[in-house]
Amino acid sequence: MASTANLRSRRSIAQLHALAGVEREIRAQDSHSRRKYLREFNEAFHSYDSLLDSQAIQLALHAADVVLIGDYHALPGAQRYAASLIEERALTGDRPVVLGVETIFARDQHILDEWWRREIDETELRQRIRFDIDWGYDWSPFYELLVAARDHGDAIYGLDCMPRENLRKIGARDRHAAAKLAEIRERHPEAVILVLFGESHLAPGHLPAVLQKQMPGTRILTVLQNIDALYWRAAGERVDKVDAVRVNDDVVCVFNATPLEKYESYRLFLDQWSRCDTGPDFAPTIYNLIDSLAAFLEINRYSPHNGTQPKFLVDMLPEVHGNSSDAMLRRLLSRKGISDLQLKVMLATVEERGSAYLPQLNAFCIREFQMMHAAEDAARFLHHACRGLPQRQNGQGLNRNNGAGVSSALTADAFYTQVVEHAVAYFGSRVLYPARPAPESEEDGVLSRAACEKAAQAAIRADQNKFESIARVWGYRIGSRMYAAYLAGRVKPGGLRRLFLAHLDRPGLARKVCTAVIARVRSASRG
Repeated sequence: MASTANLRSRRSIAQLHALAGVEREIRAQDSHSRRKYLREFNEAFHSYDSLLDSQAIQLALHAADVVLIGDYHALPGAQRYAASLIEERALTGDRPVVLGVETIFARDQHILDEWWRREIDETELRQRIRFDIDWGYDWSPFYELLVAARDHGDAIYGLDCMPRENLRKIGARDRHAAAKLAEIRERHPEAVILVLFGESHLAPGHLPAVLQKQMPGTRILTVLQNIDALYWRAAGERVDKVDAVRVNDDVVCVFNATPLEKYESYRLFLDQWSRCDTGPDFAPTIYNLIDSLAAFLEINRYSPHNGTQPKFLVDMLPEVHGNSSDAMLRRLLSRKGISDLQLKVMLATVEERGSAYLPQLNAFCIREFQMMHAAEDAARFLHHACRGLPQRQNGQGLNRNNGAGVSSALTADAFYTQVVEHAVAYFGSRVLYPARPAPESEEDGVLSRAACEKAAQAAIRADQNKFESIARVWGYRIGSRMYAAYLAGRVKPGGLRRLFLAHLDRPGLARKVCTAVIARVRSASRG
């Protein structure tokens, strides 16, 4: 009888030969495999305790509270296997089933919820979560997974956050996913949570360790798929086919594809991506502006608590509609109760400025990148995000001015709120784009509390357009003085962050904030 070594060699030699060329081509296009995080995964699983049959796998699944399923993104079978586990686990009926996925950003949960409620179709879901741009793998098997979860489960959640392409931040993504899973456990205390996440995240010291620390006492099972070293080792077993192996008490590995199949599928995607010819993708530019301004303000994008930091800013990042048709924007806005007049104003703003931030949707509409206006819009978003984005939570537009709508009441609170919003937006745009000229009204009048109150009274007595024009003029003037004070070293990023975090919706607070800012910049000017 052939020895284990001979069996392994005979079963593997042709695959290994074919695989060598594929791996060389992959390494030429993708150098990430040399990163420490990926090396830790590749070095983690080289042996197993025993072979498993399908019944043993089911027993292991039923004993777990959280099942972490390793995903090789380029392999459709990996997503289809996860879909089969959802169906099999739900059929027992002993516990509800909830799915969490890396593929969808947590910031896009509201889009996923709309699809879950059947308010939007498959095409809109795919476009709005930017699947092809931000993910780029096969849509069909992933959508089959979502449908299986909607048909058999209680909920689906997006778990990931930016930046995906920066492996230096990959540990932060693990911590973020663990925090999201802890929140899901609180919402669904009786459910078993199945999680499909990239296989490299499932090394013992990566997501599983962070999750165990976040949720002590939780029974966590890691289900790997087609790990190379385990596959080659199992090739030496004296059975025709090994379905799965138990690595240890908390980890199993199933085999539903060969290494050659895996890496050929990835090579094909690399080739496809290299030949991709699409229009400009504005989202990375917008996110980079937001990220840069947040870093300037010393904002921790991954903070799990409100207070001096916004909670999980990475989950509030806006949608960016670059080449969306007017028809899609009309559908999006109509679901939020935006009138045709407001839509007309918004489209005119985009035509004039190239972009607009829509707080009603927490979305950017951008047709042409103009740095000055895009920087201002990025600052507007960050200001809304620091205050909690209430418009996303209640589904109602706030009617704040940025060409996206009009104020519903010409009150002093509304005026001072708009002044502060314009001030921080202008200031942020100067931080990101110092070449922006000072506002034309800079030399007009005196910047004082009394003058601002006089302007507020005049605005309240005027019509809507005049109201907004006066608020913008005063906001830009104050923002310009803030920037001058910052350049002079009179104000610090920490103090400015507190301004971004001020909740202006409380009656009278916007006026107090505006008055305090005016006093501060006047004092800085005298200094």
